[in-house]
Amino acid sequence: MAKIDEKLTDEMATDALAIDGKPAIDEKEESKGDPAIRVSMLPRDTNPGGTIFGGVILSHLDIAGAIEARRHADKSFVTVAMTGVEFISPVYVGDVVSFYTRTIRIGRTSVTVAIVVEAVRYHDSNQVVRVMEAEAVYVAVDENRRPVQVREQSADDAAR
Repeated sequence: MAKIDEKLTDEMATDALAIDGKPAIDEKEESKGDPAIRVSMLPRDTNPGGTIFGGVILSHLDIAGAIEARRHADKSFVTVAMTGVEFISPVYVGDVVSFYTRTIRIGRTSVTVAIVVEAVRYHDSNQVVRVMEAEAVYVAVDENRRPVQVREQSADDAAR
């Protein structure tokens, strides 16, 4: 895997903006509403222990986070970091897994997304279990895969 460009990580750390001029969402605030994606887990997704392989969940988590990032700009985004990845409870074949997302921060070239993953148990649809949490950072890129601004600068922003 290619090393993350130092300039890129500096921009992510220092150029965070409040979303639409409002403070960023509190990281502890629960995600509400519809999930970014919902997936039924299949036998092909199991590991030797009989539960769903963690990499399968991570793959869906990455997709869900990218969907959230694209809500802020009609651009291509690449994943540059995942932090706080925590597997809380196992997922089983037949569980319906929902990936809830919310934007934590929008930087000049990056969007940081919190993802909460919940499973509705196959044998008891009234049982909803939080199975995973993570944060992911996505960077907007151009056709040459170079970082670009998430939002275009307005005349007011350029004057500042």
